[in-house]
Amino acid sequence: MARENTYFISDLHLGAKYMRDELDRERRVCRFLDSIKEDAAELYLLGDILDYWYEYKYVVPRGYIRFLGKLAELADAGVKLTWVTGNHDVWLFDYLRDQLNMTVLNGHTVIQSQGKKILISHGDDVGEQPAMYRFTRWCFYNKVCQWLYAAIHPRWTYPIATGWSNENRTRRDPHQQQAISERAASHLLDFSRDYYRQHPDVDAFVYGHIHLARVTDGNDTLPPVIFLGEWISLNSYVVLDRSGAFSLKFFEK
Repeated sequence: MARENTYFISDLHLGAKYMRDELDRERRVCRFLDSIKEDAAELYLLGDILDYWYEYKYVVPRGYIRFLGKLAELADAGVKLTWVTGNHDVWLFDYLRDQLNMTVLNGHTVIQSQGKKILISHGDDVGEQPAMYRFTRWCFYNKVCQWLYAAIHPRWTYPIATGWSNENRTRRDPHQQQAISERAASHLLDFSRDYYRQHPDVDAFVYGHIHLARVTDGNDTLPPVIFLGEWISLNSYVVLDRSGAFSLKFFEK
């Protein structure tokens, strides 16, 4: 089978403490990676793939063995891997880059795939964001802050980071979370329109972060905008085939 498809996936949140049957969920992700092994030319992981990751200079966090092993299989099979960091896996440095010949990107960027020019982003670095969130994100990417954080023993930083993630996810009811996601989607659409006015050669926009699974119809003022969804309950992903068509799919195996 020819390698001719491009896959996009985001917000797996592997290792999340608020999820039941986390090992089963990781195995489901691995089955998905197995399913694309023969026809995938490229795989783009658009952030929050891991619920928490801090990559020290000489050690990496425990866990994710099955998932990382499947990424290694894809890389060895010739699949091009690109990981755009999100707000949960922001501290991904050179380990996977060097081990898997993976491209690691921070922030939005424009790629070429299947003859299309596509802006990809986790979704937290574009559009309107609260001032406190922008400050927090700046701290996460600041080299001095990273150095200070790395100086604290992981026995303290790990429970703080995972506890913060758990609180953010569980303190909101589903209706509140849906409203937040819809508002974030509106901001991303506004950003996409503004960007397209200045760069009319862009053929599509692909975002993660907001946990909505949606593909908008393109028109004269805005090409298709793709929201990748998540793997907490939806198990959603997007395929770009050689004809240039985007398809939103849900993995059920």
